Amino acid sequence: MRPEQGTLISRAQAMAALLELLTDQPVIICNGFPSREAHKIADRPTHFYMIGSMGNAPAIALGVALAKPNKQVITFDGDGNVLMGMGTLATVGALKPKNFIHVVFDNEVYGTTGNQPTISNVVPLEKVAKAAGYVNVERVLDRDDLVYEFKAMLKQDGPSMLLIKVNEFVEDAGRVLHDPPEITRRFMKAIQG
Repeated sequence: MRPEQGTLISRAQAMAALLELLTDQPVIICNGFPSREAHKIADRPTHFYMIGSMGNAPAIALGVALAKPNKQVITFDGDGNVLMGMGTLATVGALKPKNFIHVVFDNEVYGTTGNQPTISNVVPLEKVAKAAGYVNVERVLDRDDLVYEFKAMLKQDGPSMLLIKVNEFVEDAGRVLHDPPEITRRFMKAIQG
């Protein structure tokens, strides 16, 4: 465990704090443990769980944000996923959707595949997002700061990135109970209008 990691909250704790602040916003959640944890914490029809397809959650969220400009769209992502789909940061920055919030849970490992280290301890992903054109970018280390910054981002024009440093703890959460076609159907129905 890295020195900073011992004092950080878990991804599930951070996610629960954010989900308390959301109502009917579409939330696209990256594959692996983040989808499992979100499903366990608060399964909602407005949640689109990635089953596989590492690195694609923000690209899907971007498409939803562009198609639904009057809805605030949030994507929950991990540092490994962001590194896998780095080009999406540039596309988001270039297109500048005002209704796009990118939340990155950064535990510095590929948790779903066995905690192999990522390079997010060397490459500050929030600075990459800022350089790519994200308007609001914040890096936080604790629950109070993440709630404060997320509330602010919900009121600001984006695109925004909230990078939350989290520890490596994984919530005991089973697989998402919905299959991909069902996830798609209920999500599309939930975001109509």
